[in-house]
Amino acid sequence: MKNIALSATLMLSQTVYSQVSGNINYRHQLQYPETTINIASPVADPDQNERIISVKGMANVKAEKYVAIFSVTQVGESAEEVNSLMENRINNSILRIKAYQEAETYVDMISFVPVYQYNAEKKTSSKKTYNEVPAGFELKKNIHIEFQDPSQLNDFIAILSKNEIYDLVRVDYFAANLENIRKELMAKAKISLEEKMKSLAYFSGEDFAYATKSINDGFRTLLPTEMYKSYEAYNSSSLALARFTNVNPAAKSVTMYYQPVLDKEFDFVINPVIHEPVIQILYEIKLSIKRNPEREKAAEINASKRDRKRFRLF
Repeated sequence: MKNIALSATLMLSQTVYSQVSGNINYRHQLQYPETTINIASPVADPDQNERIISVKGMANVKAEKYVAIFSVTQVGESAEEVNSLMENRINNSILRIKAYQEAETYVDMISFVPVYQYNAEKKTSSKKTYNEVPAGFELKKNIHIEFQDPSQLNDFIAILSKNEIYDLVRVDYFAANLENIRKELMAKAKISLEEKMKSLAYFSGEDFAYATKSINDGFRTLLPTEMYKSYEAYNSSSLALARFTNVNPAAKSVTMYYQPVLDKEFDFVINPVIHEPVIQILYEIKLSIKRNPEREKAAEINASKRDRKRFRLF
């Protein structure tokens, strides 16, 4: 009887979101992950009686909805002034954004704090003393904009910039049918695993009917915000700088670009061609086949007894 121990790690919910790059990545410049993608848990080094078969699959999933988050800051001398200015900027923007079909908005309160400054107090018998005194108020809010057409983001940026709202924090986007994607990955991996088992048995000439088999599998989700890499446009001078004592190099432009996981390490890829940031779902299944010499010997003895019994009957 086959003894198969199945250990699955499912780390995704029915609806999963990811992030394209916003201003958040200029502070947290995330580098491209390791070239080798390890998904399933590692197994112990196989012994001479053990074989390890691994199958890796990947799915590139496009977004169905997007949520852009913009940060708004307002300062003023009084609480009434700050609230009035902030409401005018946000309400004017939202009124125009809601004119777009299926666009939804939500305003998130972040902070409302007093702002201080220092006043100098001069005394005849001592140095100046600086006292911290209230100077006004600072109000921070975030505007969340949900939309389905990614091309509308440029329109929203134009609308918000007219109301002095410029800080695009990030853009999240959502896919709802990932459960079916996971099932498809597992089904394709199962077929590929069976084919590799047959090939191993054929080329090695071994019979794994009495071997102990164990399976370990796992999923991994890669979000676009994890997959941006910094890039510096750089072309150095052809002059021999060693001859000059004072050299002031020009500032080089630094930007970022989306670098997804390439499909070179995988046995199969669902939706391999991509031209925009996507959610990448990675799946790996590892099969350990460990031969059991005692069980094989016992099976040979039992087979030999059955053969002798059949021979006596004739």
